[in-house]
Amino acid sequence: MTRGGVLAAAALLALGLSGGAAMAQDQVEKRVFEAGSYQTRGGGTIANVRIGYQTMGRLNDAGDNAVLIAHFFSGNSHAFGRLGGATGPVGYWDAIIGPGKPIDTDRFFVVSSDTLVNVNVGDPNTTTTGPATINPDTGRPYGMAFPVVSMRDFVEVQKKLLDSLGVKRLALVAGPSNGGLQAIEWAAAYPEMVERVMPVIAGEIDAWMQGWLDVWEAPIRLDPNWREGDYYAPGREPPLRGLAEAWKIVTLQANDRPWARQFERRIPEGQDPAKRIGDRFEVERALDATGQARARTSDANSFLYMVRANQLALREYPSLEAALSRSQARWLVVPSPTDRVFLREGVQEMVEILRRAGRPVEVVEIGGERGHLNGVLNVAPVGERVRAFLAD
Repeated sequence: MTRGGVLAAAALLALGLSGGAAMAQDQVEKRVFEAGSYQTRGGGTIANVRIGYQTMGRLNDAGDNAVLIAHFFSGNSHAFGRLGGATGPVGYWDAIIGPGKPIDTDRFFVVSSDTLVNVNVGDPNTTTTGPATINPDTGRPYGMAFPVVSMRDFVEVQKKLLDSLGVKRLALVAGPSNGGLQAIEWAAAYPEMVERVMPVIAGEIDAWMQGWLDVWEAPIRLDPNWREGDYYAPGREPPLRGLAEAWKIVTLQANDRPWARQFERRIPEGQDPAKRIGDRFEVERALDATGQARARTSDANSFLYMVRANQLALREYPSLEAALSRSQARWLVVPSPTDRVFLREGVQEMVEILRRAGRPVEVVEIGGERGHLNGVLNVAPVGERVRAFLAD
């Protein structure tokens, strides 16, 4: 396995994610899209935008059989296929994307891209532009001088990529979590271009969720090594402790109570929390290990920028109703009943808004013991519903 493949696998395993279906046969190649200068929705300028992407299938002459898959908060574009040769990792949604699978690449041209400010800057198989990128005006990483980017900016850069590939219409936009937010943003931004939308474990970023996202990032800002984002200089230590604590919060909220039962009443050898306040329970030790592993493969400033992009989802519209009423698409909404990130009642509110707007919408719940992560780990059982959704 390549070093990039090892890092990608480590990033998934750190959040308790597998690399996808074990028998994937279709190898994919990561490519780099050079978008050139880009003006953000907030008015900033990024001199040279570069993002990675991968494809499978063939675009038809009309350019209207394309499917866009957007990735989750800690993921990248490796949603399907095997990367890095016959022994490389497989994509997180490989169970439903490929020849003959529910999202059939014998029929559809499937594209998946890395976002701006992707957190996985240490992975050679992730190409992104963000605060760790060299600013051509200074010769140093942008740091906190990088312009704020929003979910809509993710969409606009993806639109440039799709234009370069000859895509005219999207048969489907889909993705889990952060990827689902991008799918929803696509439906509002380009209603005439999007035929179907499938947000998985995703809903509205309301004020409650904005607050949770602030909790996610708080440990980074409290780490003295963060230095207001100025930690890239030689000899300076990155804020790994704060970043690890941030990933601990994400990991715990992204799971559910059944996941934690494996640690129930377990105490690491040599520890006695009943006698010493500094000793640990097994679940704490496991969360520490997960957070530290994930911190070693990611960038703290990029984490902050990714949080802000999520907080800005659909913020160009006066309300969720106003955004969703723009859609002309058919919807398949896929929540997890035990999701602790996008709660069931919030997703249901979004569904009711779509129905009041007259949009065709189906709901299929995704089960499993992993809460929010069911939408990444356990998508295979809803595959036939996805196939039927694409058949009409």
